[in-house]
Amino acid sequence: MYDASDPRSTLASVQAGPMATAFAGADCGKFYEAPPQEDDANGRSWLIRSQHCVVAYSEARDGACFSRAAQPDEYVLLLPDAAVSAEVETADGKTRVPGYSIAFVPPGPSTIRIVGSGPVVRLFTTRAGDLVARCANAASYDTPHPNVAPFQPWPEAAGGSRLHVYSLDVPDEPGRFGRIWRGSTMMVNVLPVQHGPRDVTKLSPHHHDFEQISLALEGAFTHHLRWPWTTDLNAWRDDQHEYCEAPSVMVIPPPAIHTSRGMLAGVNQLVDIFCPPRLDFSLKPGWVLNAADYPMPAEGAGTPS
Repeated sequence: MYDASDPRSTLASVQAGPMATAFAGADCGKFYEAPPQEDDANGRSWLIRSQHCVVAYSEARDGACFSRAAQPDEYVLLLPDAAVSAEVETADGKTRVPGYSIAFVPPGPSTIRIVGSGPVVRLFTTRAGDLVARCANAASYDTPHPNVAPFQPWPEAAGGSRLHVYSLDVPDEPGRFGRIWRGSTMMVNVLPVQHGPRDVTKLSPHHHDFEQISLALEGAFTHHLRWPWTTDLNAWRDDQHEYCEAPSVMVIPPPAIHTSRGMLAGVNQLVDIFCPPRLDFSLKPGWVLNAADYPMPAEGAGTPS
C-alpha cells in the first residue's frame, strides 16, 4: 500500500471487523463554490459531517464569538493561521490560544472569541445534534453508513478534562508521519506541507476500516477513491477522482481505497481527521505528540507495535 519511504509502511496491523458488502459513497464539500450554512456577524461558516464527526470551517471576522452552552463531549479548535488567535473561556477560566495552534476544549459550556480575521476550524462529534442538523450533507446519513463501527470515545485527559493547547510549530522528523495530536474524541494529523504537485510515482493508495476526513487548507488536491468489487454487481461503485481546491473537505468512507495528490505549484496543505482516534498511529512511539496527556484505551495500551 505504501512506498518504502513512507513512515506508514511500518504500521502495525490492527484487527478489523467483517466488512458489509454494501458501500457508502464519499461526501465532498467545496466551500469555495458552495453557500455557507451560517453567514452572520461571526463570518461565514460551512458545516459538513461524517458518520461520527462534524467539521465547521469558518472564515471568521475579527471579534467572532462561537459559544457552546452544553457541549456533551470534548471538541477541537484548530487555528491554522498565525495571525488569527483566540480567547477560549471554559469553566476553568479564560485562556489565550495563539494562532497556529490546536486546542482540545472540554465538554460543558465554552466560548471562543476570535482575534483577527481568517480561517477557524472546529471539530465536533455528532453528539452535537444542533450542528448535525445544519450540515450540508445531513441527508447522506439518514441511513447510517455501513462498515463504520459505533463511536467509542477514548479516555479523558490524564488529570481530568480541561483545555489543552499545542503549537503547530513542530519540525518534521524522519520516521514520523505528520504532526499528530489526539484527544478523547478525535485525532488530527496536520500533514507536512507539499510544495508543488505530488510525485505521481510515490502515491499511497490504501484502505482501512474507519472513516477519514481530509481537510484542504491551502492549494488543491485530487482525491482518488476506488471501492472493492464484490460478487454483487449492484454494489459496485465507479472510481472517483475528485479535484478539490482549498478550502474543502473530503469524507472518505471505509473500505474505499484512497490516496490524495497535491496539485498546485505552490503550497498544498492537508489535514487528516479521525473520530475516534486511530489505534495504529497511537501505537507508534513518538508519533502522537501529546500522548502523555491523553492515554490510550486499556485494550490498546499494551498492544505491541
